[in-house]
Amino acid sequence: MKINNEKSGISRRIFLMNACLAACVLPGRSLYALDVGSSALVQTPSGPLRGESAGGVRVFRGVPFAEPPVGPLRFLPTVKIKPWAEVRDVTKFAAAPMQEGTLPVPQSEDCLTLNIWAPEGEGPFPVFVWIHGGGLTGGRASDPMYHGEAFAREGIICVTVAYRLGVFGFLDLEPLLGAQYAGTANNGVCDLVAGLEWVHENIAAFGGDPSRVTVGGESAGAKLTGILMGVPSAQPYFHQMISESGGAERIVPSAKSTDVANGFGSTWRAQTGQDVSTLLTAPAASIIEAQHTFTANWAEHFPLRPEIDGTLLPRLPVQSITKGTTRGKRLLIGTNRDESALFIGPHPSKDPTAADLGNLPVEKFDDVYQHYKEIYPQLTDEQRRIRALTAEEYYIPSMRVIDAHLKGGGSAWMYRLDFVQTSGHLEGYAYHSLDVGLVWGHPNTEVANASDEAALAAQVSQAWAAFIRGDAPAAPGLPVWPRYRSDTRPTMILDTVSHVDEMPQETELRLWDGVL
Repeated sequence: MKINNEKSGISRRIFLMNACLAACVLPGRSLYALDVGSSALVQTPSGPLRGESAGGVRVFRGVPFAEPPVGPLRFLPTVKIKPWAEVRDVTKFAAAPMQEGTLPVPQSEDCLTLNIWAPEGEGPFPVFVWIHGGGLTGGRASDPMYHGEAFAREGIICVTVAYRLGVFGFLDLEPLLGAQYAGTANNGVCDLVAGLEWVHENIAAFGGDPSRVTVGGESAGAKLTGILMGVPSAQPYFHQMISESGGAERIVPSAKSTDVANGFGSTWRAQTGQDVSTLLTAPAASIIEAQHTFTANWAEHFPLRPEIDGTLLPRLPVQSITKGTTRGKRLLIGTNRDESALFIGPHPSKDPTAADLGNLPVEKFDDVYQHYKEIYPQLTDEQRRIRALTAEEYYIPSMRVIDAHLKGGGSAWMYRLDFVQTSGHLEGYAYHSLDVGLVWGHPNTEVANASDEAALAAQVSQAWAAFIRGDAPAAPGLPVWPRYRSDTRPTMILDTVSHVDEMPQETELRLWDGVL
């Protein structure tokens, strides 16, 4: 096992990812709270649920969609929830999935739940299923940033879905525990498929239209959305996709997944002095401790990933998408211009290392990076580093998804967020996660150009809502947003004054041909 000693860089990136996702504690973000009102009772095919209703919005928190993956079900693929007869109280959020670090809520392996914000009335309402980000090792569906009142007030049912993280969701345990655990690197993906299946079967009880389901997410949530686009068995459960700063490259062949499993097994033995068989009964916290040690020392970034297992994921997702898994579906996809500024800082003092890369070894990245001064002579060294790292992890993977989707018979709209805040640590950069507050209606109120951010947030949230309803993304103040074409690549540039560009970053895009 090759070891990388850049632990501080990896730990810093994990911290920053979790920090950007914990938007509820960031200053300047105005998050709404729903006043507690009367109870709301819904009879679903799974069983009766009692939630809450206030201000024209019904809320159902912590609804189980699968059997708890605990005890004998630990590490196994998702098991469909058994129906219940008694009324289940769903007025409180469930525990977050097991993960590193501290959260303001409990953590538990028993985490396979979803949250629903539904308008009052019979519908049928379009449905938006949101997958949270966090590098496949962090985050939670109950984060206040993702509370769906605003979408519900726009006549959209909003669902936020949880999935297993880290070793529990993305480690192939077959090499360690036997054939019964084959394909367990895809547990997190299986969880999401099960959540989407539950929505398909039950959402009509809330007034939702199961034939109009949009699945989407940001960062790891967008990458998982791209991966779901390549899962044949998931296709009946969604009809549109939204990808914010994603792609579908966060996946490995089964041989690589085996290497990762063996590496984790070595870490477990060394750290605990126990055989890997004890993973089946060990406290979850001790498994997370071993995960921390393992990821900090593994040579490549993000070792815990889904795998091409030949069943759930028969091939690379972009290959399946090109072959038509998402034929006839619509996609809204885009990235932020300076994503990686969040992770390496606005004034990076060193060249990128393995701790900064999401998809490539340093050697391959360097072959491309050396040409950035030629194509962007007007940028500073720090701006070029940020631009190249953004391309490696977000922009190029997103381009591969949209082009595959069009080849496979789908339609799409593309954006790039260029808006920057004019004060603060990341002043002047359209950094990773800046889009989240815009989409969910929580612009930063403490930056110098807060009024501009609020105006853009109103446009972006309305455009997303229009797309979820089945229209082209549009909002007052935005120019007409053309459908994407591979020959001209029309892209909405979201900014203080938004505009449409054709063939943006074309020279940069060509640099990556044959590399990623």
